[in-house]
Amino acid sequence: MSIHLVPEAERSPGVGHIAAVQLPAAKLPYARRASRLQHLAQGHAMAEYLLWAAELAGAQQATAEALPLPEQEAAGLGAALQQRTQAPLHSALWPRSAHWLALLDELLSRMAQQPRMQTPAIGQALARLQQADAAQREAWADALLKALRSEALADDAVLPEAGVAQLLWSALSLYWRQLASQLPAAGRAEPGEQRHLCPVCGHVPTGSLVLGGAQAGVRYLQCSLCECQWHVVRSKCSNCDSTHALDYWCLEDEKAPIKAESCNECQTYLKAFYQQADHQLEMVADDLASLALDAEMEEKELARSGINPLMLPLLA
Repeated sequence: MSIHLVPEAERSPGVGHIAAVQLPAAKLPYARRASRLQHLAQGHAMAEYLLWAAELAGAQQATAEALPLPEQEAAGLGAALQQRTQAPLHSALWPRSAHWLALLDELLSRMAQQPRMQTPAIGQALARLQQADAAQREAWADALLKALRSEALADDAVLPEAGVAQLLWSALSLYWRQLASQLPAAGRAEPGEQRHLCPVCGHVPTGSLVLGGAQAGVRYLQCSLCECQWHVVRSKCSNCDSTHALDYWCLEDEKAPIKAESCNECQTYLKAFYQQADHQLEMVADDLASLALDAEMEEKELARSGINPLMLPLLA
């Protein structure tokens, strides 16, 4: 089964009360993440990095509040949905507006004021982006988005340096999250493949969230770009759709709130975050704080099928 986006009036009931797609919230998109990162940093071996990430998330929150998606651009999302229901905001096809560049400038300005952004490496990345013209920024963004879709780059395309890429992605993700939060759509499950890719923008997930409470056991993948969530049954590999047995790994006991789900068919893994075990989980923050589990999976020669938006993989 695949998921298509349709106008809200065409919402299908699905199985029981399980929504096929949950679009990201428009209000306070990064405040909880920043707070969770600050909490997780206490006594953590990676405290400095987690606090740096908290400052970045805080800058994203302030930028989102200062520069919401323009009404005219939000109004055009319905027409875009009518033209293309399969990944209507696909990053290879969506015509980025100047708004994302405004978000980038605002984000860079706010980050430059943060104490943990004053290191030489971060300062150099900030300066490089601030000095780059719009054409260079757009070229870098195109190359970065293409690389993270695992597509081959054109011969003349140049990927930005790691620090520049991280800052660019933070602005691009904010832009796509604003778009997704305003999309007048609902999800509808239909026969098809590629359930491992976001039905809104076409990117891979960060991880999977296993709900608790009345929806205990229901699994949603969360997009690494627009941060929408889409339902995928737990009996299948989230990467290759294999229905063969999946293995689960953790650093603690079997009731640990974070586990790595691995597949012997495609030799990949994706972390699963269990709300029932910890109601305070915030996927991106808790993923960063559990990189020790990733190290264990790498020793087993398993490749991660997801991307954390606050720690991009090496692409060069």
